[in-house]
Amino acid sequence: MKEKSIRVLLLVEDNPGDVGLLRQMFSEHGSPHTELTMVRCMRDAEKHLEQGTPDIIVLDLGLPDAQGLEALRRARAAAPRVPLVVLTALDDESLAAQALHEGAQDYLIKGQIEPRGLFRALRYAIERKIMEDSLFMEKERAQVILNSIGDAVICTDVSGNIAFLNLAAEKMAGRSRQQAAGRLMNKVFRILDATSREAVPDPIETAAGQNQAVLRSSNCILVRHAGFEIPIEHSVSFIRDRDGRPDGAVIVLRDVSAAQAMAVQMIHSAQHDFLTGLPNRMLLNDRVNQAIALSSRRRKKVAVLFLDLDGFKHINDSLGHPAGDKLLQSIASRLADCLRGSDTVTRQGGDEFVVLLSELEDSQDAALAARRMLGTVAEAHSINQHDLQITASVGVSVYPDDGADAETLIKNADTAMYQAKENGRQSYQFFKPAMNVRAVERQSIEEGLRRALERQEFVLHYQPKVDLRTGEITGAEALIRWTHPIRGPVSPAQFIPVAEDCGLILPIGNWVLREACKQARAWLDAGLPLTTMAVNISAMEFRDERFLEGVFAILDDTRWDPRYLELELTESVLMKRVESTESILKALKARGVRLAVDDFGTGYSSLSYLRKFPIDALKIDQSFVRQITTVPDETTIVTAVISMGRSLNLRVVAEGVETEEELAFLQAHQCDEAQGYYFSKPVIPRQFAKLLKSGISVLSFDHN
Repeated sequence: MKEKSIRVLLLVEDNPGDVGLLRQMFSEHGSPHTELTMVRCMRDAEKHLEQGTPDIIVLDLGLPDAQGLEALRRARAAAPRVPLVVLTALDDESLAAQALHEGAQDYLIKGQIEPRGLFRALRYAIERKIMEDSLFMEKERAQVILNSIGDAVICTDVSGNIAFLNLAAEKMAGRSRQQAAGRLMNKVFRILDATSREAVPDPIETAAGQNQAVLRSSNCILVRHAGFEIPIEHSVSFIRDRDGRPDGAVIVLRDVSAAQAMAVQMIHSAQHDFLTGLPNRMLLNDRVNQAIALSSRRRKKVAVLFLDLDGFKHINDSLGHPAGDKLLQSIASRLADCLRGSDTVTRQGGDEFVVLLSELEDSQDAALAARRMLGTVAEAHSINQHDLQITASVGVSVYPDDGADAETLIKNADTAMYQAKENGRQSYQFFKPAMNVRAVERQSIEEGLRRALERQEFVLHYQPKVDLRTGEITGAEALIRWTHPIRGPVSPAQFIPVAEDCGLILPIGNWVLREACKQARAWLDAGLPLTTMAVNISAMEFRDERFLEGVFAILDDTRWDPRYLELELTESVLMKRVESTESILKALKARGVRLAVDDFGTGYSSLSYLRKFPIDALKIDQSFVRQITTVPDETTIVTAVISMGRSLNLRVVAEGVETEEELAFLQAHQCDEAQGYYFSKPVIPRQFAKLLKSGISVLSFDHN
């Protein structure tokens, strides 16, 4: 466990001599960064704790206004989460022991305190408090998990006496946990063999007699009150002590009549490839058919991509099957990382992988995914001190054009893959030539993008961010727009993925950042209010080795104050290569640049990065904001993000606010800022300048 430093210590002590002694110890032996605060009575301590929370409290049990356990209870009530060490006279040692039962972490005996023991006691007190909190959360988590399980879970001691029932077990037994506690398992749960109708032997004794870790039994009946019978299956697992001796058991009873269909589905879904952990052929077929059914209702497309490695046999033959297996595992991991969470990556066997892309708007999405897969597979794989290079060929089939069921789509994608190999390998091929028309369309967008910068076809629009307390504009988000000379306006959702896929996002992103800073400087020079300029940064830009150099050069060239530039990055960008990410973010922060997590809540990752990285703001994705009015009962994420942001001292910005009801909800929950059509759609610079001059006129703001 990493040692936690003591920044603030609150000493509650009325004896000047003891106070002086402790101050001297901290002065001579303590950390120079520790702030030692002293109060002489419990009333002053309570007032102090209302203003702030120390890292630890040292409490005398003999105070003018609180004696003994009363002092401890009042301190615990004022700061229940803060570790506490009590001070006691020598003859109060028994009282100190009582204090430990009431929440104190340790006690110090006056007259026997020396520096080393003092600091060790304080450090251990903090560590014990952290461990207690951790154990409490683990216990709570286990309780919630057990009560969320549909199966009945019973814990017994080694003699078979019941110690715990989850909610399902209480319902199955017709008794509460308190009523069943201490009674023998076979007295509370009467289990019969379904065929013989005889009582099933005590499962604990049977498992112990067979010396089995887990004993499972089916074809049984549980007889409840009034003779009502439930067909069940059950299992017994022993709990063992550190010496390996049985110390109790966990019995799981499953109502087969209600859960049979679910059990079949769970077994079915549990079938995964043994080597890579990916779903296997059976699960793929099931998911493809599910995706087809869903897409039919929503008028979406489904794509199946069949990927086969080029030259894998040579690697297996030259380096051996263990190296080949590790290469397959590396490829499986990369494929999973480069796709959406809603997609499915499977291994069909050998060096073949099949990917399911569900709910696509257009076949072009499948082409982009195929290019990503080819790129990620082609990057060097470090296997057994070898940097292995391998390529792949991909065949693509799309529902409904190329098949109406899983079997047909997979077969047609396989056929297209062989055509890709014949076309030169490390390429992808749609099943039907007609599908290539849409692939050509994507190529046309890429060609247009390559000339868009030099032809000055890009413009930036700006959407205001608004303070939800005052209604004032606090900043602008720069949003790129492209007008193709022939196609006309092209949606960012169409051209940004293409730009990222072919690398054009780097010069385009550089142009956006420079143009946004230049515009912000122009507004400031024109005497308009100073606002923060927010710019989205893609993963490719962030990982470019010249990223920091480029940002700082633009800030210098445009004379824009770094403190008023906010870079928005998604969770997925932040969580890849955490160490290098932290280094880049700290370099930006050192120059004063603000950092925001965009679309917060849509990714899945460890939330520890919110403390690890120097983040300034969280942006709630508009899909969650929309639930405020469309699904009022599903606002947990919005309230949780706001609460999390406030607890971590981060600004919280809600995106996509469109209605007064959404605004009122966000204000009621003390969200800091918002942006969306309710205030203003993204507008050209001239119109945004007018907004900066006149402000935004909307209802529901308290200007007092």
